[in-house]
Amino acid sequence: MTVDTIWVIILAISLLAGILTGLPVIFVISGVPVVIGLVASLFGHFDLTFFQAAPQRIFGVMENRLLIAVPLFVMMGVLLDRSRQAERMLTNINRLFGSSRTGLALSVLFISTLIAASTGIIGATIVALGTISLPTLLKAGIDRRTASGLICASGTLGQIIPPSIVLILLGDQVSNAYIEAQQEAGNFAPDTVTVGDLFAGALLPGLLLVLLYGIYVVFRLRSSPGETKQVKPIERHEIGDLLNGIVPSLLLIFSVLGSILVGVATPTEAAGVGVAGTILIAAGQVSPVSARTAMATGALAILMLFASIAGVIHVDFSSGNLEPTAETIVTSLLVLSLLLALAWHAFVILRAGILMPAVVETLTVSGMIFGIVIAASILSLVFRGFEGDELVAHLLNGVPGGPYGMLAATMLVIFLMGFILEFVEIIFIVIPIVGPVILQSPDISPVWFAVMIAMNLQTSFLTPPFGFALFYFRSVAPPDITTATIYRAILPFVIIQLVAIGFLAMVPSLATWLPSMLFSG
Repeated sequence: MTVDTIWVIILAISLLAGILTGLPVIFVISGVPVVIGLVASLFGHFDLTFFQAAPQRIFGVMENRLLIAVPLFVMMGVLLDRSRQAERMLTNINRLFGSSRTGLALSVLFISTLIAASTGIIGATIVALGTISLPTLLKAGIDRRTASGLICASGTLGQIIPPSIVLILLGDQVSNAYIEAQQEAGNFAPDTVTVGDLFAGALLPGLLLVLLYGIYVVFRLRSSPGETKQVKPIERHEIGDLLNGIVPSLLLIFSVLGSILVGVATPTEAAGVGVAGTILIAAGQVSPVSARTAMATGALAILMLFASIAGVIHVDFSSGNLEPTAETIVTSLLVLSLLLALAWHAFVILRAGILMPAVVETLTVSGMIFGIVIAASILSLVFRGFEGDELVAHLLNGVPGGPYGMLAATMLVIFLMGFILEFVEIIFIVIPIVGPVILQSPDISPVWFAVMIAMNLQTSFLTPPFGFALFYFRSVAPPDITTATIYRAILPFVIIQLVAIGFLAMVPSLATWLPSMLFSG
């Protein structure tokens, strides 16, 4: 065993001990490697010049345009939550499908899928599900374990169904790892891996997971004893309110996810459009006047989109100057009108007390994410200083089964790390270390690799003791649903997640077919 290996082991043990103390993870991940590096330098076993690369790495994180999409998607979710649009959608769909306990349970799964495709914020989703749907599920005769497990598992779908912050962060890291791996293999012009590829690749596996959840719930409810209580369905005169609660979110999903999948916009651009659309939706919940103006603004934006595609309006920058043509003037006036309308709707939700709390929460969540990203880059720097990347490459090459054995070992490590770490730390710790080694194999698709890891990371939200979905549900669950009941309730759903990962492992085309169809040209 070399000296560097000993220091890597000391680093790993110190990190685990620091995390278990309950200290903020950001300080542990950044502070422990610095301390270990300084101590090792006193013995002449670490070169402090490695720290000179830290400012450049931090600047690289801040300069990464892809990561701009993270706070924008967070803002979308927070605004939908604070404007109570997600809550209205949940209530209406519960009543639409809730004529029996099976239909009610499936409606929770369905609405969770829609919320996942529009927000991806698990905290808000689980709290809303626990507050609104849990009493209705229990009243309909569904046992506490099934109801608790369904809400916890459904609330985490936003981590695999795009647009997802997990996929954005994975896209950045897997792309870098894939380029490094291909350069090591002698390919200096590899195909790029984009977040759009990952969004398309995760769509079918995410829907597969929803299907497996639904099959389990139907089997569970039909085989379990208990009185089936009818739930009052929605009345005909309430259809308008139902559509008002669902259609805006569906349009938001179509505009954001659809624009990415058809190649009209990058994830960052689509996230910007999503925030604008969410502002309109939030303003529409404040007053009927705001609702009408929001619909008019949305219609104007859609007309501008189709007009630009058809070439009716167009701004020509080819000459290097903005030419004052009729098309330029019309386009400028339309864009200005949209900006003024958006500013007015932002003022509406500001006056209603929605915008500022949403901005503060977005800054808090985004600051936590970017803080962990920077901390993980410092950890990676020290790890490489101890030649840990070479140690990992040596260990992975010794795993039987070739690249698939490496991937299986990595998936096991990620699953175990999910018990004590958040997905952000796992992504920025594990992927830079193992990705360049595994992705050198031509048999491992980077999209398949990333989606496999994304599905694995989803289990980290359900696995105790630090599964965040469990904490969120515990905060809204009644006292008669104990923590032990919640732990037992999520066990079948964790098994289903592992089964879905097994399906994806055996059929990689689940992740690779749609990206190849959409982006092969």
